[in-house]
Amino acid sequence: MDLTSLVVRFALVVPAIVFHEVAHGYAALALGDTTAKDAHRLSLNPLKHIDPFGTVLLPLLMTATLGFGFGYAKPVPVNPWRFRGDRRVGMALTGIAGPGANLAMALVAAGVVRVLGGVSGALAEILWTAAYAFCMVNLALMFFNLIPIPPFDGSRLLLPFLSRRGLALYQDLERYGFVIVIALLMLPPQVFHVDLLGVYLDATLVPVLRLLTGVA
Repeated sequence: MDLTSLVVRFALVVPAIVFHEVAHGYAALALGDTTAKDAHRLSLNPLKHIDPFGTVLLPLLMTATLGFGFGYAKPVPVNPWRFRGDRRVGMALTGIAGPGANLAMALVAAGVVRVLGGVSGALAEILWTAAYAFCMVNLALMFFNLIPIPPFDGSRLLLPFLSRRGLALYQDLERYGFVIVIALLMLPPQVFHVDLLGVYLDATLVPVLRLLTGVA
């Protein structure tokens, strides 16, 4: 991949990550928690959300090696004790807001892909390519965050259904969630020669990307 393509694809990752995090903050605000607002994290300014590894290094490495990438920003602060109503339901709603924002952006990008699919010209081709890549990035970020292992967003959906003992186990796992996921991603390819992330994305991202864009 040439440098220009790498930079363009990386540039598409940043807004996907930023909108994802801001969506968490606005969902919390709608539920009565002003923590993110008070911390000035409801901004679309990428500088307020950048994590050196998750927002810069990880997407660059993935884009350079896989052709697409995703990452994460500094988590938007949320205080479930300030939610109106059931805190567990509030955490589930706040958690799903991030992937929901990515799905919304993927739908818009897929619409652009379909509209420009029959248009000729250099500019149309550039915009089509950017829209297709943006759709892919958002779907990758959405599905990755829907992995039901804490602290990923998908695990928040389990909270309303957990018993007190289950909640205690969840809180214990949350401290080691990233370690568990990294181990699941790195060990199987080395030991069993199975790329779990690739299998997962092939079963989720690929068919949805085809469905939305119409590109086989």
